[in-house]
Amino acid sequence: MSVISAGMVKELRERTGAGMMDCKRALSECAGDMDKAIDYLRVKGLAAAAKKEGRIAAEGLVESYIHGGGRIGVLVEVNCETDFVARGEEFRSFVRDVAMQIAAANPQYVSREDVPAEVLQHNKDIFRAQALNEGKPEKIIEKMVEGRIEKFYKEICLLEQPFIKDPDVTVKDLVLEKTSKIGERVVIRRFSRYELGEGLAKRQDDFASEVMKEMNR
Repeated sequence: MSVISAGMVKELRERTGAGMMDCKRALSECAGDMDKAIDYLRVKGLAAAAKKEGRIAAEGLVESYIHGGGRIGVLVEVNCETDFVARGEEFRSFVRDVAMQIAAANPQYVSREDVPAEVLQHNKDIFRAQALNEGKPEKIIEKMVEGRIEKFYKEICLLEQPFIKDPDVTVKDLVLEKTSKIGERVVIRRFSRYELGEGLAKRQDDFASEVMKEMNR
């Protein structure tokens, strides 16, 4: 059986717009043959997500989620193309999962494109200084900075974060999969997260574990 590499999955996803897990499954079913995998996704109707990127998504839901008796509150807006889809259980369940993700993982931005240039540069400067202090050779410092910036994105950008129900899938992958399944463009537009006593000295709580327990009830 052919070994399916992460690079192959990434290439197929970029070429089709299908979700990561769908791409991995297609490559496995087609013994690693890229062209056959593309046809497989087209037959399954999973290769259409990328084509929906330019379509207008102005319907949807604003979902609220309150955790721990009022200790964390989240408001998130997720858009789709029609009110019919917005009222469906599939879409509503997805939006609630997104709200819980925000409560648990505390992202600061929706996507990496939303990170202000000054914030990005500030962190690059810090990572570069850290590498220098660690005594790393100058020739590898830039690669180290790039790697740490990627990790930084995964920590603060909602779409880059591992999905708390399935860490092998990012939230961006989940959006693509829902777009393919629902048949409409799905967009996480914006969110606000409030935490009781935020900015004040207080004990540290493992909110991710608590939210996961609630999701699995």
